[in-house]
Amino acid sequence: MPDIRDDLHGALSDPDPVRRAQIQMHKPLPKRFYKTVSIGPAEDGGHAILLDGRPVRTPAKRHLTVPTPAAASLLAAEWDAQKDEIDPATMPITRLANTAIDGVSKDIRAVFDDILNFAGTDLLCYRAGEPEGLAARQSEQWDPVITWAAEALGARFILIEGIVHQVQPRAAINGVAEALRAYATPLGLACLHTITTLTGSALLAIAFAEKRLSAQEAWVLAHIDEDWQIEHWGTDDEAFQRRENRWRDMQAATSTLDALR
Repeated sequence: MPDIRDDLHGALSDPDPVRRAQIQMHKPLPKRFYKTVSIGPAEDGGHAILLDGRPVRTPAKRHLTVPTPAAASLLAAEWDAQKDEIDPATMPITRLANTAIDGVSKDIRAVFDDILNFAGTDLLCYRAGEPEGLAARQSEQWDPVITWAAEALGARFILIEGIVHQVQPRAAINGVAEALRAYATPLGLACLHTITTLTGSALLAIAFAEKRLSAQEAWVLAHIDEDWQIEHWGTDDEAFQRRENRWRDMQAATSTLDALR
């Protein structure tokens, strides 16, 4: 019996949701090949996921382990929730852990720096000049986070009207970097990188990590522009489904980060 069947690897690790869907469309879902899911001690001192007593492996053939019992419980629940077939679309936390173990752990600095790059062009710093209602909504809802970053992190960002790039003060980026160091483990950075890319904002990711915002609050703040458009022009089923899929990945990243505390 394999640790994880080979035809699951791509669907459980590919970060692109379109690519994952394509993989799943072209391959039938594999049958559930295990009866029991449990958690056991890992050699690195972490917690391993076991299927019928055998360790699950990542696509790169490493053991699927996480540092806390709470995070292991989230993973185990995903595997245990599979019915007759294994559906990778319902396993975002497993995909996140695979990314951390097989990818982030190889170059933590690169992922750390990528989050800081987002801070340099953070969503919350680029404001609409019009319509007036949207500009007012952005100010009302984003300014408290900007103020919090300045006071709590020492990160004072420059706000820009429009989309022309503005180089942010080095001290602001350093403030974000200092806060980010508290989460600089492979899984911690994988979670924060996911939140950052889904929201377009390193500040929202750090604000969630520091318990300034809930996951739902961060998500709403990330979609002020989109929600404004929906209110005035409506949406369609495809766009709605894309947002639902992204929200599921957001929940996986935020719940996993919470489980690392």
